[in-house]
Amino acid sequence: MSGQVGAMQLDVLREISNIGAGNAATSLSSLLGKSVDMSVSRVAPMPFNEIVEYVGGAERMILTVFVRIEGGISGNILFTMNLPDARALVRHMTGVVKEEGFSEMGLSVLHEVGNIVIGAYITALSDFLGFELQPSVPSLAMDMAGAILAFSLSEIGRSGDTAIVMDGALSLDGSAITEEGASRLFLLPDPESFIKIFTALGVPTDADG
Repeated sequence: MSGQVGAMQLDVLREISNIGAGNAATSLSSLLGKSVDMSVSRVAPMPFNEIVEYVGGAERMILTVFVRIEGGISGNILFTMNLPDARALVRHMTGVVKEEGFSEMGLSVLHEVGNIVIGAYITALSDFLGFELQPSVPSLAMDMAGAILAFSLSEIGRSGDTAIVMDGALSLDGSAITEEGASRLFLLPDPESFIKIFTALGVPTDADG
């Protein structure tokens, strides 16, 4: 896949993303006993080499939950948040937050939120593709964006060229917790998996227009 993603492909990816967001919101609502909404404001292809700048630059500190998927397709999925919005999320969900850094409970909350969001997306993706997808155990990291993305691409083994980015925002009982795009999901397929996705979905690849 050369990175050309057409309108029909984006429509399918948006549908998958919206279903995943709805499922994630339902799971978070059950966990918290409160009404949670997760909206998807943007779904778009993005060259790997633009991701770091998109999240604020190589030295921007971000919090990330990382999952490797194997099965019918393989690749990496990253749930990322900037630190101010991560603190706001912890404060809304627990009522407490440290001014600097995160408590063990706060990190546990963020790990679980990332796990739920990624899991919901994987389920939606698996249902649409008809593939069995096996996720790794989610890992949480807080580091500079450049270091996190370098690790993620090294896990792929050989770099592909295109990711799918999904910008989202979370609200709790009708009040916004995060801004649009504050929580992001990146799907970084292995090179051979990108074309498998669209072949399985029955939509044309860039070679077909």
